[in-house]
Amino acid sequence: MSIKDVSDYSGMSKVSEAVAYTLKKMTEYAQPGMTTKELDDYGAQVLKERGAKSAPFSTYGFPGWTCISVNHAFCHGIPSQKLILKEGDLVNIDVSAELDGFWADNGGSFILGKDVHQHQKLVEASKEILIKSIRHIRGGVKIADIGHLMETEAKSRGFKVIRNLAGHGVGRSLHEQPNKLVNYKDPHDHRRFTKNSVVAIETFISTTSPYAVQLNDGWTMVGNMGGYMAQHEHTIIVTDKEPIILTEMNGIFD
Repeated sequence: MSIKDVSDYSGMSKVSEAVAYTLKKMTEYAQPGMTTKELDDYGAQVLKERGAKSAPFSTYGFPGWTCISVNHAFCHGIPSQKLILKEGDLVNIDVSAELDGFWADNGGSFILGKDVHQHQKLVEASKEILIKSIRHIRGGVKIADIGHLMETEAKSRGFKVIRNLAGHGVGRSLHEQPNKLVNYKDPHDHRRFTKNSVVAIETFISTTSPYAVQLNDGWTMVGNMGGYMAQHEHTIIVTDKEPIILTEMNGIFD
């Protein structure tokens, strides 16, 4: 969507704060011995207290309120009573929601407890690449140039990007134009970011795989060549200067 007036800005700010606060609280709440279903139920309660409705559940009938992916699961992980979190797990939580007709999206990967499996370098790379990418986004900047920056930065750190996952426009629905904000340079993409547009910009940084494939549960995605992936995502408003990060409250850059 494009921010046209104060009510648009207020609506997007409110829903973005709801998803950002929920992501932050879930990240803080997660602990070894807890099931991902317990963590998801907690997130559902936080969203409810903020008056927000789960976007994946209401939009796609996702079997959970938030997406929680652990270790080799890259994204769209289904919360489960059977999946128990352990020390050193690489955890990704993706929270998106609707509030008063506005939608926002954010996510983050983190290490649960001590980094016993040495995932921190991957997590930090994802964060750093997202920070750098956001700082380069302006109205008029080529979308493909940001994808090129993401892939170049990932390669310089010894990682890959997932080529079939992407950021997207957001605002009046969960996924809007511009879609396919990929993490690599598409030479056929001549689009440019538009001032006042709202987008969910996200990184998909991988140790091994260049593509994500869906498991038989119809939701969970893993790497086509295995390995691990870190993802970080903010909902932003594009300006003629640095973007406004609407989901900054989630604390993923802290």
